[in-house]
Amino acid sequence: MIVLSNREKIALLTDSTADLSAEMRAGTPIYTVPLKIICEDGEFSDGVDIFAEDIYQRLHRGELPRTSLPEGGSVSDTLDQIRADGYEKVIALMLSGGLSGTYNMVRLQAAQREDLEVVAFDSNCGSLGLGIMVLQLWEEIKAGADWDTLISQRVPHLVANTHAFFSVDTLEYLYKGGRIGKVAAMAGTMLSIKSIITFASDGQLQSVAKVRGRRQVQDKILDLMRQKFQPGRRYNLGVANGGAPEEMAELSAKVRAAFPDYEHCWEGPMDATLSVYIGDGVIGAGIQYLD
Repeated sequence: MIVLSNREKIALLTDSTADLSAEMRAGTPIYTVPLKIICEDGEFSDGVDIFAEDIYQRLHRGELPRTSLPEGGSVSDTLDQIRADGYEKVIALMLSGGLSGTYNMVRLQAAQREDLEVVAFDSNCGSLGLGIMVLQLWEEIKAGADWDTLISQRVPHLVANTHAFFSVDTLEYLYKGGRIGKVAAMAGTMLSIKSIITFASDGQLQSVAKVRGRRQVQDKILDLMRQKFQPGRRYNLGVANGGAPEEMAELSAKVRAAFPDYEHCWEGPMDATLSVYIGDGVIGAGIQYLD
């Protein structure tokens, strides 16, 4: 059902790396397309028939899955469903183009639609960063934001003002996936160095800090968020984990205490796609400025 405040019948499209579970999307016009994960025993759809826990088990036994774009048919079918559900306009906000061709695929398919007005955006982000952008857009649609304001002002603003940081417990999978060099991976392992990564301006993963030992990770993430903090601005928070729910709960409590004036704080587990490259034992947090 289209809510009354959504006068222009706007739907939101994203992909499985936004980490938005079916429960989080329930009652919203948020649709997702799954990225593909290629394993030794077949090809799977992220969040449909393979999940992060499955990836952790495969990595631990020495398998190295690969990731791939969504099937073209799944994008088309999802847009068909959006139209069948009565929506007329679509904002598509996808995983960083620096990591995947998903945004470009959706952009090309969107240009071919005559039954929907679709505008695609590169989030330059992923995981909790992408997810809280989409959730905030839904909040603004519910509040009555119009189409032109959303696509010309609000989406670009959220892309530029969402800052997410993640710990990486091991650099092994980033190295095996071709994301970092062998020397950096070996040094991190030998010295028990934990890297904190974020998304650079070009959408690539970038290391922004290193700590020795896991105990310092949460404090460093909080320190990086404080460096981004600007008093007087309205903001949301996001917290995520990859196979570390208890540590996420600890980090969430610390983040809420450090930044108590948030409008929303969303949290949840990470997707299978990004887990291929960063493994488990991951925690992350982010801040998103609304004005």
